[in-house]
Amino acid sequence: MAPSRIAIVTGASSGIGEATARQLAASGYRVVLTARRKDRIEALAEEIIAAGHQAAAYALDVTDRAAVDEFATAFKTIGVLVNNAGGALGADPVATGDPADWRQMYETNVIGTLNVTQALLPALTASGDGTVVVVSSTAGHGTYEGGAGYVAAKHGTHVLAETLRLEIVGTPVRVIEIAPGMVKTDEFALTRFGGDQDKAEKVYQGVAEPLTADDVADTINWAVTRPSHVNIDLMVIRPRAQASNTKVHREL
Repeated sequence: MAPSRIAIVTGASSGIGEATARQLAASGYRVVLTARRKDRIEALAEEIIAAGHQAAAYALDVTDRAAVDEFATAFKTIGVLVNNAGGALGADPVATGDPADWRQMYETNVIGTLNVTQALLPALTASGDGTVVVVSSTAGHGTYEGGAGYVAAKHGTHVLAETLRLEIVGTPVRVIEIAPGMVKTDEFALTRFGGDQDKAEKVYQGVAEPLTADDVADTINWAVTRPSHVNIDLMVIRPRAQASNTKVHREL
């Protein structure tokens, strides 16, 4: 059986997901773009098609299991699943953190990834050469003050990927975890701070060159396009100015 050239990208309406969809399409995959914002992914699909590649858009909330299951019925085989949907809310200490924010981050980052992976794993396996990509974060590998809710969620995402790899070894499916550090996108920090532009800008203040969405997408595309027997278990990517979650060089 020829490998499936279908790649599904969640959270494809902006940032890393959008950039990843473009790069996988350029690598010859028929990308299926999913996100809640239908208008954004439809515009991206049109852009990719206009560039001579293949794309389709499907509005989807990864936390809605019934919708995810219905979406999965459209595919007998797929080659790649990029679990990118997620995000952070707030930067409050544990003592005052909003449980609703914590719950939403867990639902999106962990349960959303679980929903889509469970629903599509049969089609990935049926392809005879499938790849699951989990976009976690350096937050999944280390803690920092004010980040506990997001850190907890991304630790969950990391553990999901690590455990899945153990459980499906011997099947024709790879599990790749990509853990980006400081990435400057249009929406991540802005969403985290409830639209507060000043707070969002302070995250990157003085950092000469944070990572871009394209930097991370390039890494995902590289990992996915390695020979089938090569599994990039875990790749941590940070800008040169960031040595850890709490050690960042700022030129102020």
